[in-house]
Amino acid sequence: MPFPHRRHALRLAGATALLGLAALGASQPARADATWPTRPITFVVPGAAGGTTDTPVRFMAQKLSERLGQPIVVDNKPGAGGSLGSSLVARAQPDGYNVLVGNTGSNAINYTAYQKLPYKAEDFTPLTDMISFANVLVVPVKSPIKSLKELVAAAKREPGKLAFSSAGVGQTTHLMGELLRQSAGVDVVHVPYKGSAPATMAIVAGETQFMFDNLTGSLGHVKDGKLRALAVTGATREPELPDVPTMTELGMKDFDKVGWMGFFVPAKTPPAVVKKLTDNLIAVLQDPAVVKRYRELGGRPGGMAPEQFSQMVERDRQDWGALIRSQKLQLD
Repeated sequence: MPFPHRRHALRLAGATALLGLAALGASQPARADATWPTRPITFVVPGAAGGTTDTPVRFMAQKLSERLGQPIVVDNKPGAGGSLGSSLVARAQPDGYNVLVGNTGSNAINYTAYQKLPYKAEDFTPLTDMISFANVLVVPVKSPIKSLKELVAAAKREPGKLAFSSAGVGQTTHLMGELLRQSAGVDVVHVPYKGSAPATMAIVAGETQFMFDNLTGSLGHVKDGKLRALAVTGATREPELPDVPTMTELGMKDFDKVGWMGFFVPAKTPPAVVKKLTDNLIAVLQDPAVVKRYRELGGRPGGMAPEQFSQMVERDRQDWGALIRSQKLQLD
């Protein structure tokens, strides 16, 4: 008769073990969040390698990797105005290992510019800004154009002849050109490229006649004497180009805008991972070496609190959306 009791005891022990395993399994996500990261993290950059949206992030990735003790892989996914790379992260596993290095185009402008965008603002959790930068109006150094006034005069003298390059449709480098078209009443041709690097090289080579390039992309070429800076966007002059006036100073309205890059993760990423990643990103952005490097590139280091960054993203979404609607610049 002891055997039935023994079988009952074994069944009870087995049930208890299963309950223990279930409880252990239920607690795994919390432990996984606490131990993140345990493997490489991917930074998806919706722009071409070597361009404005690539150079600052690679330096950032190196510093963050040193801090977290895990490799940071930079994966460039240019195309479709930044929507290709952004949509990949929107659909990625929300575990903190897929991070979008979004920008003004991919995460503010595109929501109005595209009717069939494969992602929406609610698909992401904004973390913090990485870098912001003015756009600089540049012409090839061999160009006879020496000022904004001369550029506008040349465009009016030969409608449809002057072309400007951009990092892609819907990017700030594109919309600043459209804003010039609207504000100055000129007929100019937009030539989009797949990313900031090829767009900048096009203006350096003289394939196009002008460009509102990101300052981080053109500053080196301006200092090397390959490009001539006519004006900068933003509310104030840039420390790296103190003699170059702002568009506002030259009488052009609505050019007080700047571009930015920032970090986003899929919306359902666990809060513990979001906080840990954000805290570490901000800490790295406060590193004197990062601050120095970003200023050398012509940018202003980021590190906003998530709430402040979210507000900035939404404000740009509204402001650029108004321009896009007024000019009927639907991109699909």
